[in-house]
Amino acid sequence: MGDDSEWLKLPVDQKCEHKLWKARLSGYEEALKIFQKIKDEKSPEWSKYLGLIKKFVTDSNAVVQLKGLEAALVYVDNAHVAGKTTGEVVSGVVSKVFNQPKAKAKELGIEICLMYIEIEKGESVQEELLKGLDNKNPKIIVACIETLRKALSEFGSKIILLKPIIKVLPKLFESRDKAVRDEAKLIAVEIYRWIRDALRHPLQNINSVQLKELEEEWVKLPTGAPKPSRFLRSQQELEAKLEQQQSAGGDAEGGGDDGDEVPQIDAYELLEAIEILSKLPKDFYDKIEAKKWQERKEALEAVEVLVKNPKLEAGDYADLVKALKKVVGKDTNVMLVALAAKCLTGLAVGLRKKFGQYAGHVVPTILEKFKEKKPQVVQALQEAIDAVFLTTTLQNISEDVLAVMDNKNPTIKQQTSLFIARSFRHCTAATLPKSLLKPFCAALLKHINDSAPEVRDAAFEALGTALKVVGEKAVNPFLADVDKLKLDKIKECSEKVELVHGKKAGSAAEKKEFKPVPGRTAASGTAGDKDTKDISAPKPGPLKKAPTTKAGGPPKKGKTTAPGGSVSAGTKNKKGLETKEIVEPELSIEVCEEKASAVLPPTCMQLLDSSNWKERLACMEEFQKTVELMERTEMPCQALVKMLAKKPGWKETNFQVMQMKLHIVALIAQKGNFSKTSAQIVLDGLVDKIGDVKCGNNAKEAMTAIAEACMLPWTAEQVMSMAFSQKNPKNQSETLNWLSNAIKEFGFSGLNVKAFINNVKTALAATNPAVRTSAITLLGVIYLYVGPSLRMFFEDEKPALLSQIDAEFEKMQGQSPPAPTRGISKHSMVGADEGDDGDEPDDGGNDVVDLLPRIEISDKITSELVSKIGDKNWKIRKEGLDEVAGIINEAKFIQPNIGELPTALKGRLNDSNKILVQQTLNILQQLAVAMGPNIKQHVKNLGIPIITVLGDSKNNVRAAALATVNAWAEQTGMKEWLEGEDLSEELKKENPFLRQELLGWLAEKLPTLRSTPTDLILCVPHLYSCLEDRNGDVRKKAQDALPFFMMHLGYEKMAKATGKLKPTSKDQVLAMLEKAKANMPAKPAVPAKAMSKSMGGSAPAKFQPPPAPVEDSVSSNMEPKPDPKKAKTPGISSKAKSAQGKKIPSKTTLKEDDDKSGPVFIVVPNGKEQRMKDEKGLKVLKWNFTTPRDEYIEQLKTQMSSCVAKWLQDEMFHSDFQHHNKALAVMVDHLESEKEGIIGCLDLILKWLTLRFFDTNTSVLMKALEYLKLLFTLLSEEEYHLTENEASSFIPYLILKVGEPKDVIRKDVRAILNRMCLVYPASKMFPFIMEGTKSKNSKQRAECLEELGCLIESYGMNVCQPTPGKALKEIAIHIGDRDNAVRNAALNTIVTVYNVHGDQVFKLIGNLSEKDMSMLEERIKRSAKRPSAAPVKQVEEKPQRTQNINSNANMLRKGPAEDMSSKLNQARSMSGHPEASQMVRREFQLDLDEIENDNGTVRCEMPELVQHKLDDIFEPVLIPEPKIRAVSPHFDDMHSNTASTINFIISQVASGDISTSIQALTQLFQIESLAREASTGVLKDLMHGLITLMLDSRIEDLEEGQQVIRSVNLLVVKVLEKSDQTNILSALLVLLQDSLLATASSPKFSELVMKCLWRMVRLLPDTINSINLDRILLDIHIFMKVFPKEKLKQCKSEFPIRTLKTLLHTLCKLKGPKILDHLTMIDNKNESELEAHLCRMMKHSMDQTGSKSDKETEKGASRIDEKSSKAKVNDFLAEIFKKIGSKENTKEGLAELYEYKKKYSDADIEPFLKNSSQFFQSYVERGLRVIEMEREGKGRIPISTGISPQMEVTCVPTPTSTVSSLGNTNGEEVGPSVYLERLKILRQRCGLDNTKQDDRPPLTSLLSKPAIPPVASSTDMLHSKLSQLRESREQHQHSDLDSNQTHSAGTVTSSSSSTTNIDDLKKRLERIKSSRK
Repeated sequence: MGDDSEWLKLPVDQKCEHKLWKARLSGYEEALKIFQKIKDEKSPEWSKYLGLIKKFVTDSNAVVQLKGLEAALVYVDNAHVAGKTTGEVVSGVVSKVFNQPKAKAKELGIEICLMYIEIEKGESVQEELLKGLDNKNPKIIVACIETLRKALSEFGSKIILLKPIIKVLPKLFESRDKAVRDEAKLIAVEIYRWIRDALRHPLQNINSVQLKELEEEWVKLPTGAPKPSRFLRSQQELEAKLEQQQSAGGDAEGGGDDGDEVPQIDAYELLEAIEILSKLPKDFYDKIEAKKWQERKEALEAVEVLVKNPKLEAGDYADLVKALKKVVGKDTNVMLVALAAKCLTGLAVGLRKKFGQYAGHVVPTILEKFKEKKPQVVQALQEAIDAVFLTTTLQNISEDVLAVMDNKNPTIKQQTSLFIARSFRHCTAATLPKSLLKPFCAALLKHINDSAPEVRDAAFEALGTALKVVGEKAVNPFLADVDKLKLDKIKECSEKVELVHGKKAGSAAEKKEFKPVPGRTAASGTAGDKDTKDISAPKPGPLKKAPTTKAGGPPKKGKTTAPGGSVSAGTKNKKGLETKEIVEPELSIEVCEEKASAVLPPTCMQLLDSSNWKERLACMEEFQKTVELMERTEMPCQALVKMLAKKPGWKETNFQVMQMKLHIVALIAQKGNFSKTSAQIVLDGLVDKIGDVKCGNNAKEAMTAIAEACMLPWTAEQVMSMAFSQKNPKNQSETLNWLSNAIKEFGFSGLNVKAFINNVKTALAATNPAVRTSAITLLGVIYLYVGPSLRMFFEDEKPALLSQIDAEFEKMQGQSPPAPTRGISKHSMVGADEGDDGDEPDDGGNDVVDLLPRIEISDKITSELVSKIGDKNWKIRKEGLDEVAGIINEAKFIQPNIGELPTALKGRLNDSNKILVQQTLNILQQLAVAMGPNIKQHVKNLGIPIITVLGDSKNNVRAAALATVNAWAEQTGMKEWLEGEDLSEELKKENPFLRQELLGWLAEKLPTLRSTPTDLILCVPHLYSCLEDRNGDVRKKAQDALPFFMMHLGYEKMAKATGKLKPTSKDQVLAMLEKAKANMPAKPAVPAKAMSKSMGGSAPAKFQPPPAPVEDSVSSNMEPKPDPKKAKTPGISSKAKSAQGKKIPSKTTLKEDDDKSGPVFIVVPNGKEQRMKDEKGLKVLKWNFTTPRDEYIEQLKTQMSSCVAKWLQDEMFHSDFQHHNKALAVMVDHLESEKEGIIGCLDLILKWLTLRFFDTNTSVLMKALEYLKLLFTLLSEEEYHLTENEASSFIPYLILKVGEPKDVIRKDVRAILNRMCLVYPASKMFPFIMEGTKSKNSKQRAECLEELGCLIESYGMNVCQPTPGKALKEIAIHIGDRDNAVRNAALNTIVTVYNVHGDQVFKLIGNLSEKDMSMLEERIKRSAKRPSAAPVKQVEEKPQRTQNINSNANMLRKGPAEDMSSKLNQARSMSGHPEASQMVRREFQLDLDEIENDNGTVRCEMPELVQHKLDDIFEPVLIPEPKIRAVSPHFDDMHSNTASTINFIISQVASGDISTSIQALTQLFQIESLAREASTGVLKDLMHGLITLMLDSRIEDLEEGQQVIRSVNLLVVKVLEKSDQTNILSALLVLLQDSLLATASSPKFSELVMKCLWRMVRLLPDTINSINLDRILLDIHIFMKVFPKEKLKQCKSEFPIRTLKTLLHTLCKLKGPKILDHLTMIDNKNESELEAHLCRMMKHSMDQTGSKSDKETEKGASRIDEKSSKAKVNDFLAEIFKKIGSKENTKEGLAELYEYKKKYSDADIEPFLKNSSQFFQSYVERGLRVIEMEREGKGRIPISTGISPQMEVTCVPTPTSTVSSLGNTNGEEVGPSVYLERLKILRQRCGLDNTKQDDRPPLTSLLSKPAIPPVASSTDMLHSKLSQLRESREQHQHSDLDSNQTHSAGTVTSSSSSTTNIDDLKKRLERIKSSRK
């Protein structure tokens, strides 16, 4: 029992895991109690049990398990964290609970599963349960099915996904276990309850007996729609609401809500799609064309079988549809027509929305085939057209249907009306907007008057259906003139109609009258419909030239004079209006007289034709009175006007009578029901009098009255034709003037532009100037309404006339059309008025466009043309496309029917010839403009393929496609594009280009929409996969688009869609969604729209937007005006407008007129850094586009608002280029004065300038380039360096301009590129320019290649990025270019490289075609013929490129020093370089070969120079730490792989970290072979840079300033020692000369240059043999020429003259009289001051025999005593050499020689060594060095490194007596044992082992002769190696300029031993070491 009590003490959670079942039972019971007590669902207590819940349910003891299940159920119900356990717990329940015999356990298991579903984990639960169905244990399967059934029954089909269950149902019905089959039956019944017949198809193949049983069960089910009885946690409120409703008896609205709850599952969704195209018979297309009908029938039957599949896979069905359409339309055998119709039905049903793109093709054909009488054919056609309708929208096929309505055949009319009726049934109030209803009603109203009864009945049915769908309020305005009998018939039909969507549609319309739903209007049930294109919404205020807008505001009821009152949707709406007009037959004159006499006084009738004018006048006065008093209904208008026209009628001669007459006509027209019949009687007379001076005004008044009665369009047409059929010019011009005025008063709606245009053209050709002027004025007025498209009709007029028209148009620009004040005719009643007024935004948008006369071009699209477009030969295809372009151009505006053209063009979009693809895109763009909004119907079959082209790999093709898509979207709006699956299918394709372009496009378009089709959700999964695309750009675009998707779909939907992602992806995507949620923009205009609509309903008269000009729209958007509805202003893009409104709502109105004083650029601290962070963090768009979109401009504007003066910003972002010029002028003025501000917002300035590059105006471009030149000059003076961000958002756009056709611009751009190299490294410029060579523009390619050549020429191969090889390969590609200039540029660039690198070029450029290679070789040969002149020419040609380089503080730029005299350049190129370059070439070639064979990766380790602890530098450091040595073994690899080393070093040098750069340079100079490559120019620039850096006062401010200076110091010493001695000496001389010449140069600079020269002088004895003296002397000669002795003496300091003398003296001493032989390069030696100087020196040294001493040369060497004769010295030395030669005394001899040399440092031991062997010489030198090293090692404390600017500079350095401080000066003998001892110590310090040295192999490989004299023991050899090693350490640690003794031995680099390289020695020592180990 001890055990028992043990567990009782444990905490609950440990009991639950205990191995004793009792303990667990107790634990579960206690846990249950705890769970029930915890009130807070987020309590931390829950988390304790997270890992245990699975054990609760899977306990092995049945009793305990039951208790565990109870506890688990409570846990899942209450714990916040329970969701995390779903997977494991449910799988535990499935495997361990469902197989239990106890029913209670199973019940609890099911309850737990349902509880998980309730806490929103339905998907995971369902997944586990479905897995359970695969279990072998039938018990488990039964329980899983039961759980699924209960879940479905309780939660409904919205939560439980039916598709996966239905998929496995047939398998369950086949189970061997009866219980499983029974359970399957139960769940099938439950599923049927939710989705009804959708379940039949998936189960059609199960056992017939089972199916029969099911059918019986299904019949028993109640018919009502099921409702869920249990809700998710998030829906619990709904549950409460439901209960309330039930208690209240359930009201209608509740029902509606529930209806929403239960989704209608579509059987189609549950099916697998089947691919049928590949299964078509091979000969199908031949058979379908066969002559025998039987064969055609066979082909169709084959298709019929295939299309019976209920769900077909998407594909290209165009050809099949075309074939079937042909059979339906053309086949004579009616049986086949019916069969083909069935096939079309099958296709439409199987493809659904995917068939939509073909709908437009087949609808007209099917409708026209209804002429067939046979019932089976008619039935098949009806089924087909109904199926086709479901795949598209009524909007898309409306044009085709309306066209057929006018057919003469009654059967066609009847069937079309019936089809319309059936279609309406599928519509709702939202999908049947007024813009659609209007033309349909107009057409149907004609049919109700048809003579054929069946046509009338069908029309009644259709109108009745419309009435039912949208409610009476919406339809009544169109039925105003229908008599009561017919109206009743329509209403009767409407009551019989059964709608597809139930009564909901109608009730919604009724409901709306009481409660305005947001986004819908109370005014008319349909005004807020979702179909309307939000983009083309009308603007409230008057507009700038608006081609697609109407002037008119939101609905203003109650005002008869509302603007746009009678606006009709163009000509098709005219039909609608004509039904309202008064139709009156023409009466005979007798009847008229009778009617007139009934109302007119008898006297009046008699005096009408009196010959006395006074009587006639009196008669008219009476006539007028009578008319004034008459009632409208009583007035016989026709009779009265006929009386007025009675003789003398309009020929009346007395003007007073005539005036009265005309006035009466106006009165009759105003007061009576005036018909067109009456109008025709009088109009002729009116036109005749309109030009009359006295009566003209009355005539105009009468015309206006008639226009008001009979509609302006009709009146205008009549008047115009009458005026131009007579010859009186006055009448013509006055008629035109009247019309101009009338249009302003009546508005433009309904006018037939085409008729006018022909008359206007006649008028423009008139001889009378007044007529022409009036015509032009009229055009100006029309322009106000129609916009720029009007000009297209007059392009072929004479230039003079055209310019007048343009001037008139320009006057009108910016004006908005006045609101119409007349034209709402009285008898159209207020209802109609309202109806018109509440028109869709759509309608208004399109009506003007609809007025433009459209030409039918389908007859020109012949089959020949179509076959041409599809021809195999691309030239013929091109011809075809050219023809199409011609046809469209000629027609200007076209009708939507374009025959077979869409299919033909679609084929060309994937043409292999990209030029044709672009041409097709251009045609499609034209097509969009020409067809206008009607292009909608082609979106699916032509628009979507354009989107596919966005995936093209070529940049320009993508740009063209994007432009085309935008042109289409502008006409169609976005709804058509977003509907259906097409767009999501495109996004699904894994093409990075397509994805990024499409997402970019959506990101641009979505923010402008107010609503989107639900199909947008289909794109979301693909959007998520784009977020994780491999391509960075795709990811970026997807992130940009995310907030805009969320804006329309909402966060919840988007988050729910992540459910199907992998867990890792899901977390990432959810994080991005959170981020996007924060950045989600508000939907545009919804609030304002809602307000405007509701206000429209409640306060109609008040809500009247002021006619503010467009510019003010921003300031007005704080008031509740429907401002954001302004979607498209052609002037300034309105998107920008609304965005501007969004972002800065109040700023714009605060300070309208800022004063223009104060800075234009405001310095914002850290502003630029913040912007860069935002761009990096993707908070703002990256500045990267092919053409700047509005959001980029908006973003820039917002960013600028904080740091650019408001008034300047207004100028910068003005729509007019003049203002841009002003802005640039201001910026130029402020350039100098506001440097800091400019640099602070340089990124924004450069971005703004890139926008100017996209302007077409040349003057702005020139100004911008001028400004850029000044800007970059300023930046280089300020030593500013462009950031990566600034460079990448500016350079690519600048490079675009290098291809401009204008020469001036190209030159400017090149000049700017040159200047940019001073503020941005050339090596980084290189890739940008390289990118420019890929352009389509050949000029740009050529210029970019030339620029690359210049860069390589100026900066060497280092600029080629990423590697010279890759860069040159790309350049070489252009040798084969089509364009001659490009070829030349590419060849010249490669020749430039050849001049630097010789034959190595051929390796770098890779394989070229023979032709290209021969061109290159030819060019190289030609360039080689003039080598000597080339460098000089180069200097002269490019002065501007290098003029700033020397003065520039960007030190590391290695440009050639081209400011030396060209003579010198020439001389150099002739002398030293040819051999040198030969040598280089060989060396490089060799290296490259090794690189190719070397697969090993190269590890480059830096000598860690800067990382020594410099504080310890004053402690004695005898041997440097071995870590430096770690570099040496790898120097091998470096040598073997030069190119990679250089690349590595370059990348390090370019580093932003100064210490990395210095280390890298030091490393470069460690490698001797590389260090020697540096040319004079490079060294000069390098030294200039390094010295400038040392002197830079800013460095001292840095933390590690001193350390940096020391490192630079060390580097300078390295450069001096390791470089080619000729080059470095030459460079220093030139540098000294420059620094003395330059007034700006500091004296410190010259001092340091001279110190370097002294250092070089000290090295001369060792290096004299490797120096090209001729060149050095030439340099000195030039120096002395520039600075004659006199001039030098005038210098403040005497150093220069002494330095020069010292140098010459040393050279004289070392070379002797031979020095005079080295003056070969000096032209006229005799005049040279140098020669005279040398001669003097030689003479002087001859006089001083033996001593060769000179103060200036020897800088402090102790002199040899003058008394000691030369002979004595020689004897002494001979003695010493004897000792060295003997075996025993060799060490002693060396020690003595060392002492002697120390004492007499100028003693010449050369003659004694000359006669000995090479080995002996080197042995002596090494021996001396070992001694020196040892003695100095003991006796010397190192002093700080070389040339430091802080050192006090005394005159010429004074002698320092270091000798005295050295040990062992007393000459005592030192035996070999001492050396061995020391060697051991040295070896230990260097980390070498001290094994016996004797058995090491002697290092013979180093020696020049194989014979080893007996003296050379291996120990000595090691001594000498170590001495050299030690020396190299000393060079690192304390290179000391002042003590010339310590280094007199120097690095032995004389010609004899130059091959021995310290690095080789290190390498070999390493090898010995490793072999010993």
